[in-house]
Amino acid sequence: MDMKKMMKQAQRMQAELAKAQEEIKDLTFEATAGGGMVKAVATGDMAISSIVIDPEAVDSEDVEMLQDMVAAAVNEALRGVSEMSAQRLSAATGGVSIPGLM
Repeated sequence: MDMKKMMKQAQRMQAELAKAQEEIKDLTFEATAGGGMVKAVATGDMAISSIVIDPEAVDSEDVEMLQDMVAAAVNEALRGVSEMSAQRLSAATGGVSIPGLM
């Protein structure tokens, strides 16, 4: 493979990565816990954008269960964003793993 062709491929991959990274910022992933009693939404930049708690989930006698449901929903939302991001970056690189990126 000649150097010019390799450079062109690298530039194309770099453009695809930049596009993928912009698209990832717009991703959201919603997760629920406790049968839908707690819902968390995470954005592509790994931030929680909202948490919704059904009033029926609030029990002053069992705060620990509510805390567990919130943690579970948040962790699942972040895991979902991470997986979607990895898939998008993998598609942009043609499956080539780039250290420090994925």
